[in-house]
Amino acid sequence: MSVGPLVVEIICIFVLSAYLLHKYGNWRKQHPLVTIITFISWYFSLIIIFLIPLDVSATFYQQCKADHDSTKNSPSMPVEDERTTTTSAAAIISTIVTNNSDDYDANATHRRSVRDAVNCQEPWSYVPDILPIIWKIVYWTTFLLTWAVIPLLKSYANAGDFTVRGKLKSAFIENLIWYGSYLVIFGALLIYVIVSPKLNIDAAQLQVIGITASNTWGLLLLVLLLGYGLVEVPRKYWAESSKSYLLNHTYFQVAKLSTEKSEADEELEDILEDIRKASDVIRYDHPLRKHVNTIIEKCPDAFQDSLSKHLDDFQEYDDRRAIQMPSEKDLVKLHQKVIAAILSQRRTETQWNLMVEKACKLEDIQQNEICASREFHHSLQPQYTGWATHICTPKVEWYWKIVVEPVCLKVLAVVLVIFSFMVIWSEVTFFSKDPVLSLFAVFINIAKQNYHYIYIELACCIIITYLCVCSYYTVFKIRIFNFYYLAPHHQTDENSLLFCGMMLCRLTPPLCLNFLGLIHLDGHVTGENNMIETSYTSIMGRHLDVLPLLENGFYIYYPITILLLCIATFFNLGGRCLSCLGFQQFVGEGDMTTDYVSEGRELIKRERRKQRRSLDGELRRKNFQEKYQQKADNYTRRPRAPGSDSDTSRGSVGSFSNKAKYSRMPKCDDHVELLRQDEPIDFNEDTVAEFTDELSGYSSGGGKNERSNGVGRYSHKSKPRGIFDDI
Repeated sequence: MSVGPLVVEIICIFVLSAYLLHKYGNWRKQHPLVTIITFISWYFSLIIIFLIPLDVSATFYQQCKADHDSTKNSPSMPVEDERTTTTSAAAIISTIVTNNSDDYDANATHRRSVRDAVNCQEPWSYVPDILPIIWKIVYWTTFLLTWAVIPLLKSYANAGDFTVRGKLKSAFIENLIWYGSYLVIFGALLIYVIVSPKLNIDAAQLQVIGITASNTWGLLLLVLLLGYGLVEVPRKYWAESSKSYLLNHTYFQVAKLSTEKSEADEELEDILEDIRKASDVIRYDHPLRKHVNTIIEKCPDAFQDSLSKHLDDFQEYDDRRAIQMPSEKDLVKLHQKVIAAILSQRRTETQWNLMVEKACKLEDIQQNEICASREFHHSLQPQYTGWATHICTPKVEWYWKIVVEPVCLKVLAVVLVIFSFMVIWSEVTFFSKDPVLSLFAVFINIAKQNYHYIYIELACCIIITYLCVCSYYTVFKIRIFNFYYLAPHHQTDENSLLFCGMMLCRLTPPLCLNFLGLIHLDGHVTGENNMIETSYTSIMGRHLDVLPLLENGFYIYYPITILLLCIATFFNLGGRCLSCLGFQQFVGEGDMTTDYVSEGRELIKRERRKQRRSLDGELRRKNFQEKYQQKADNYTRRPRAPGSDSDTSRGSVGSFSNKAKYSRMPKCDDHVELLRQDEPIDFNEDTVAEFTDELSGYSSGGGKNERSNGVGRYSHKSKPRGIFDDI
């Protein structure tokens, strides 16, 4: 027994969760409650995924010991004495001569199992009586997070009410859909238990029904997500090996995202105009003014500055009564709208920046494919730091991105296709007990017979990880969940982090239970009465003992529908149907696809021109400053004539006065001093258009200008705003 591997694995999972949260989130700007809840949900979900292999190896060892004990206590085959074994062998030989040979085969198999049972090897990570405690803590924590805490927290953050009680009420009403779906399943199972004469209702049964409802809801969603992800994940890597196809697909996404970005900006501008009107009507002597101030604090900084400059505390307008006075309910709706609009604007802005960066990189690769010098040339300055600057030389980068990377992606895609086929085959045939058709069960049983516990844990970890990747990839890929996204470099918002944690907690338990069925380590699948189950199954699989309807039907045959979903995804039936209905879908050579690709290409060209102008402006400013700084240094080093100001200002102690120390340059350089810190501007058609765009987006806060140094009435620069700071 060794606790070391378990402790090391828990620490590694902790570090991995912290790294992922640091990569995608920004704990300096997020509310502390969001950071804590997200970390716990991610951490506990990863614990379930990476501790299941330890539970599997420990179960195989316990099964070996149980077989040894049962064989040792069996009177038909004693193993204590070598002489007894020899006598039994002689009896078996005589039986072969006189009786049927099938009896010999049975006894030989039994003797082999006895010999193997004596040599039971303890796993290197075997820790008895600890995993059941961990499973109870982890499962019930994730259960509360996914069904109570995180949904309420997400809705609480987006609620437009101005009090804690009002926000909680709105959050509960908004989550009635989630709770309703859960209660429907819970009520159906409860009715089944009441009607069944063999089952009684008590606290333990209600607990089991609660677990059943959660697992059933998770399995319903899990099969749908796996049916899409098992096909799309290998297809994604195969498509990335073809840069021309990937570039056209990126152009298509850029064109679609440009429309969404424009709509989000226009919607935010309309809402800000409504806020301006409400602020003009509700003055500082009105009791609802504090709610207006709360709404204004959620607006962009530029809008707050522009609003504060035009407010007058002492001026009364005679025409205020002509405008309808908004009520508190109207302000609540307006508050909720501005929260949603700002989130949508930030989401589209972040996705736009990432998509433009991806398209520029793909265009660079396409242009370097025909480079005769075999050195990679960037259109913009590459962002390499540290040791990467010494490794990623132009020649190495060219060979990697042009020659090696496409081949690696194709090999990886082929491996993932084989792996997806194994998953689909095992999902369709895992209920077959004799013969065993599940490929994962066959591989694990081979390792079990040879006591290769490290191989068992490694294989289990790889299988579960791939199932998780296919499931969670679908969550952030399909259109219905496009509101949420995971963006690196600390650009993910709080809603997306909470949503990711909620889906992890909701999908991981049924996914691991399904995995145990694939490797035939669930007694409800194999039907063996003397089989020792994992500690995880003893907690999560008790509902199958109480509800035989699920044991013999739903949990066995429902995963077969993955095959139908994979076929539909392979032929892109959903995308083709949506394209026929008028929705923008990338379907190859269609007219709509071609138009969107052309539009996306032009948008990327425009973004490249903006980036080049920005870089050229910085380069000109740098050269301008270096040139005249060198001229100023040369002037200060020139020899002075006797009787100059510097000599006459020298004091008796031999030190220079302030006048001599900070002497000015000659009059010919007066204009240089005034313009030294200014940035030279290239006045052409593009810069004028860009300047007018910034002026038009000033009211919506979409301009690129920073806030003025003056502190406005609603500015809060000293502390970053979170999503709960108005409470």
